[in-house]
Formats: sequence, C-alpha cells, structure tokens
Amino acid sequence: MLRIPKTFLFTTLATLTTVTLSSMPAFSAQDNRPSLIITNKPIPHELREKIYAIPSIAPDIKAEDILMSDKLLTQGNTIAAEKMLTLRNDLEQLQVDLGEASTFLLKLEKFGQDVSAQYYADVGTISTQLQSGSTPGNPRLVKKLSDSQMSLEKLSQNLADLNSLALEIANQASISTFLLRETRATYKLHGSMESDHVKLAELEDRINNTIVIIDRLQNNVSDDITRTTAYLSSEQNNMRTLSLAVTNGDFYSKSLSNRPFTNVAETSTLTQSAQSSPSHPPSVDNPRPLVKIKFDKANVDYQQPVYTALNATLDQYPNARFELVAVQPISGNAAFQAIEGTRARRNAENVLRSLVQMGLQQERLDLSTAESEHAITNEVHIYVR
Repeated sequence: MLRIPKTFLFTTLATLTTVTLSSMPAFSAQDNRPSLIITNKPIPHELREKIYAIPSIAPDIKAEDILMSDKLLTQGNTIAAEKMLTLRNDLEQLQVDLGEASTFLLKLEKFGQDVSAQYYADVGTISTQLQSGSTPGNPRLVKKLSDSQMSLEKLSQNLADLNSLALEIANQASISTFLLRETRATYKLHGSMESDHVKLAELEDRINNTIVIIDRLQNNVSDDITRTTAYLSSEQNNMRTLSLAVTNGDFYSKSLSNRPFTNVAETSTLTQSAQSSPSHPPSVDNPRPLVKIKFDKANVDYQQPVYTALNATLDQYPNARFELVAVQPISGNAAFQAIEGTRARRNAENVLRSLVQMGLQQERLDLSTAESEHAITNEVHIYVR
C-alpha cells in the first residue's frame, strides 16, 4: 500500500489538487500507469468556470407584475381567438355600411330641403299673383303649377328612398344584434385564455357603441319619413285647391282637408247658428241650405263663395258632413223634365268634384236629387249634416 505523508496531502489540497480517474481498466501488474494521479497544478480555466460558476440572480417579482404580465396577456391560437377574428371583420364591414347609410341619409335630407324650397318659391309666386289678381288659366301660373307638381313628385321619390334606407338600416340593426349575441356566447368557449376575455370585452363595447349609432340613425330616418309623409299629404291637397284657383283665376286659402282640429269630437246636434237646419232632411222644403247655386247661365262662378262658406262651417263644426241636392224644376212635359233632371245631376256632380279639389274628403259628401215647383232653373243646394 502507498503511504502519503500528511503534510504533503494537506499542501496538495490547499493548492486545489486535480484528481483524475483513469479511463483504463483496473491497474494490474503488467500496466505501469497509476489509477490515481495527485498533482498541485492549477485547475484549467475552462473547468474553473464550470465548477465554480456564480448562480444567476432571479429578478424581484411584484404582485402587479403577475397581474399585468405580458406573458399572461399574450393571445394564443385558441378557438375564441379565431371566433373573435371573424366577429371583428363582420363588425368592421357593418361600420362601413353604416357610414354609407349615414352619408346617403344626409344626401336625401339635403335634396328634400332643396326641392321644398323650390316648391314653396313656385307656390308663393302663384299665391301672390292670385291675391293680386289674375286671369283664368294664366299660362305663367300654369307653368309654375306644373313645376310645383313636379317638385312634389320628386319629394315622393325621395320618400320612397327614405323607406328603402329604413329597411336597410333595420337589416344592419339585426346584424349588430347577432354580433353582440355571438360575442357574449364566445365567453363560454372552453380553452380560452385570459387575453381572449380581455379582447372580447373590448369587442363587446365596440358593438354596443355601434348599436347606439344604429338606433340614432333609425330614429332620424323615422322622423324624416313621418314629416315627409305628412308634408306630402298636406301639400298634395293644397295643390288640388291651387289648381282650381289657377283654372278660375281666383284666390283660395289652403285645402279644406288641412285643418288643425279635424279630430275634435263631433257634436251631437248643430245649433241654430248653422246656416242650414240639420233637424230636417235635405230637401227643397228646408228653407236654410248652407249654399244655393242657381245654374241660370252657361258658366256660373260658384267656387269662391262655396269655398268661403264651407271653410267657415268647418271652423265651427270640424266633423261636419255635407249633402249636395240636385234640384230640378217641376214644369213642362216629360221630355223637358228628363233633360232638366240630367242637367241637374251633372251640375251637382261638377260641384262635388270642385269640393273634392278644394280638399274636402269625398266620404264626407253625399249626393241626392229632388224636384221643386218653386225652382225656375236647375239648382244645387248644399246642406250641413
């Protein structure tokens, strides 16, 4: 056995002795190389770095670093992420469509304003000339009347475009509701990451904001449709009255149908201040018709006084009805009476058409015939019912 002095052993360990084990088989008498070599040479530099390497120092981690870590917010390739990508693309397309709808609405509103301004300019010219005095069928006023009617036709087309736009926006509202429902359903998908829910919340807020814009756009279109519809209905009635005024060269007010209190409850009876007696049926025996028109010449100018009388009556009785009675005289032979009866009915029909042109609804007008021994010529009586 090999004996090593203690002093030599301690000296060798103090100088960082390297011990190398032989890779050869166990030592034998035939092999002169030792199996254990002890030396006082320094350790090679490459081995020193491996054996005595300083451990890496971990950084200090705070609670907020854990909550807001970028690693936790990194979005992975999950089912929720793929679903969000589709929903986001659909939302962007919806917002583009909404922008186009909003621009189109502004265009329609501007067009309606321009056409309305031109319409009122033409109507104002006609009314001013009629009030100052005009001839029947004045060509200048007829041209202005034609331009006014064309403006109303343009507004009618504008109203049709508004209705189409309303349907388109309603479809976009359905799409936004679907996107919101799908986004909320994506929260429940399995395998989602924290970042997916963060992105979902952002997407949900964007959809909700879009729905608010759609609701506002729908309200604007609905208001425009309501106003334009009422405006067209009123002005189309006025145009019939204005057309009659231009034809006769007289000045009339607005259509009889455009009255602010048409929904007032109908009175059960008319007072004696009425110009006709409703307590008796319309007939020639009733001495108080509202209007009595005698057709004793070829062209009877009755429109202006009839309009004035009906306008005053409707001011007092907004729901009044009117009955037109064609009166023919009882004289002459049967052939003469047949001819006069035909003329009386034709005159009553002409008066009825005039009242409709003035704006009075046809369902508020009744037509009947009667004979009178006191009548000298054909007459038309108008009674208040």
